[in-house]
Amino acid sequence: MASHLDLEEQEQLDQLKAFWKRWGNLITWVITAALAAFAAWQGWNWYQRDQAAKAGAMYEEFERALTAQDADKAAAAAGDLKARFASTGYAAQAGLQAAKLQLDKGKADEAKQSLAWVAEHGSQAAYRDLARLRLAGLQLDAKAYDEAGKTLDAIQSKDFEALVADRRGDALLLQGKRDEAKAQYQKALAGLPKEQDYRRIVEAKLSTLGVPTVVEATGAAQ
Repeated sequence: MASHLDLEEQEQLDQLKAFWKRWGNLITWVITAALAAFAAWQGWNWYQRDQAAKAGAMYEEFERALTAQDADKAAAAAGDLKARFASTGYAAQAGLQAAKLQLDKGKADEAKQSLAWVAEHGSQAAYRDLARLRLAGLQLDAKAYDEAGKTLDAIQSKDFEALVADRRGDALLLQGKRDEAKAQYQKALAGLPKEQDYRRIVEAKLSTLGVPTVVEATGAAQ
């Protein structure tokens, strides 16, 4: 009986050896690759957390300059974020806020540069599209209508469709194209939620073009 069991064990051992001889290297490589991938994933997560922590600390420095309304220091801090942590949301946020401060201080050209960077390098599509929308407004102020049109063309998010239409309406109106501007404003109004306060601004633009607002239309009916 013992001999029979020994033979069975020997047969199983021989089968295992044959299996390992055929597949052992592959199994070893698969396990090694899986462990390496896991280690890389862990390392990447650590790197991301480390980058976010460092970027956050630098962003606090930017916020101090922003609170002090120091455009030069804010621009310098934003520049550091762009140089060292361009892939983080902190860099994009700093670029957008720095542009607003620069514009408030009358530095339109510098504001354009800040917005152009976010439009090109922002970490998320929403940041890039918001920067483009604001940049197009500055380009319209400078009467750079073709540039503004190209900037608006680059906005792809459906969330910005109504605001893009409103901005296109501004561009067309500035060029004396009243009917085309009216059509864009109507498109913008149709795309804005009814509870959105910005609707009033679009309605006011339409009113100047002879299109009655909801309030005017209601009053006329009475």
